[in-house]
Order: sequence, then structure tokens, then C-alpha cells
Amino acid sequence: MAHSDHKPYIGFTKPQRVDRAVHTLEGILKGIAIDGQLLPAECRELTNWCDDQRELLTQHPFTELVPKVQAALADGAISSEEQADILWLCRNLSSGSIYYDEVTTDIQVLHGILHGILADGVITAEEAKGLSEWMDANSHLRGSYPFDELDSLLTTVLRDGKVDAQEQSLLKDFFEDFISYSLSKSIEQARRDANIKKQMRLPGVCAVCPVIEFTDHVFCFTGASTRAVRRDIAEQIVRRRGVFKDTVSLDLHYLVVGAAGNPCWAFSCYGRKVEQAVAFRRDGHRLTIVHEHDFWDAIQDTSA
Repeated sequence: MAHSDHKPYIGFTKPQRVDRAVHTLEGILKGIAIDGQLLPAECRELTNWCDDQRELLTQHPFTELVPKVQAALADGAISSEEQADILWLCRNLSSGSIYYDEVTTDIQVLHGILHGILADGVITAEEAKGLSEWMDANSHLRGSYPFDELDSLLTTVLRDGKVDAQEQSLLKDFFEDFISYSLSKSIEQARRDANIKKQMRLPGVCAVCPVIEFTDHVFCFTGASTRAVRRDIAEQIVRRRGVFKDTVSLDLHYLVVGAAGNPCWAFSCYGRKVEQAVAFRRDGHRLTIVHEHDFWDAIQDTSA
């Protein structure tokens, strides 16, 4: 896996904002219909998107795109044909990733999908499965925030094929961090509820089935191991021409989370190193958080 620093955009020029808005619309459209249904409450989020583009209404491509969305919503709903037409416009009216690379573009679409799924304030098993299928089809986003974290969360939630009330609350809490705008009362109410994040438990932040390379890659370990002391872990990494560090730094490629830790860390209390690594990922750095079991599998695979 090639690792490179992916710097976030500090601000948006107008062309960048246009592309970002179009990518978000594409994601919202996919998200609201990801379970095969287009509900009125979900369609209202498209009205919110149109309202959010007020400053750009006289600029291409919004002179074509916004009227198309508004016309589709004139009867208070949107058909699958209207959805397909708007998606076609999105793909043909964006700049073709002149301002954003492919990964950034698709991450913006993912943010829109999360927005669309949460538009009616409910996350069903069908929506979670649809999102999981979209992520399987976009595996090139592995290593980019929030793909790995979301992939890990969905794997845990969908293990039994259902989404219970606690899991739905957990998914909502995660999705809300990536919704750029919304007039949804349910989302606003959730954000006002200070107890939600305190009660959340994150089953895992580790990447699912990560590709781990050792040569010239930097590793750090956190938590307690079930198999070796820290010194022996460092020796295994160095033997494979990797670099071991005791601290989370900007040149880090992999943070390995020990298997002996509590699998039900509080959402806001993963541990200092994990929180720091997640913050780096959020800022666009391509480090990967991996579980100790995957680390030892990679060690075994590279043994002589």
C-alpha cells in the first residue's frame, strides 16, 4: 500500500466550492435512495441543498442543476427517473476532478451519502447494507478518513444482519460528524443531546483486512499485547526493515492496537495514541490504525 500525506484544503476557492457542492449532491442522491426507497423526508434534504447554494445560483453549473432539482421536487417527491437524471447532470457538470483528486472527490460523495441516509433521522439495516456495498465497490478509499473507521463500524454493526436501537444511535453519532449542513430537526436535536456521545461505545477503529507493508514504513504500538512485549514487537518490525517509534508522529504509517485492550472503549476515550492517530487521519494524513491480530498475520506472511 502506498502511503502519502494528503493535505486538507484550508479554504475553498469558488470553483472548488462548486465541485464540492456537486459531489455532495451526488452523494445525497445516492444516500437517500440507497435502500431502494425515496421518502418525502429524505427528499426534503435536496431542498436544503438548493437553499445552501444561494450564493452560487447565477453560476454554472447551478444555473442548470438547481432548476432541475427544484423541478423534480415540485410535487413533493422525487422519482427514480428524476434521481437518475440529476445524477447524470452531476457527473457531466462537475469539473472532472480538476480541483480535487479522485480520492478527495469520492470522500466528498461519501459525506453526501451519509447525509442522505440520515436525512429522515433513521438508519435501517437496508441502508447500512447498501452503504457497505458502496464501500466495497470503492475500496480505493482505504487509508482515507473516515473510510476505515466507517468500514470497521459497519462490519461490527452488520455482523448479525440487523441494526438495533443502540447500533442505530452509534451510527447516527458517527454520521453526524460528516454532514456539512442540514435543517433536519432530528439531527439538530441529536447534537443538542449532550448525553449521546458520553454513552457511545465504538466497537473498533481498526481498519478491516488492512494491507500492511514493513519496508521503510513507520510503526507505533498502543495498549497491551496478547503475544509479546513491546521490545519484541519492535524487533519483529526492524527485522523486516521497518521503523518502530514509541510515539504517534506525522511520519507514522501504522498504529497497532493491542488485542488485550477493552473492545468497548468509550467513544471519546480510545486512549491517547488512538485519539491522536484519528486526529491525524481527520487532518488528511494517510496513516492506518490496525488491530494486533492483523499485525501478527502480516508478520507471519513475511516470515522466511
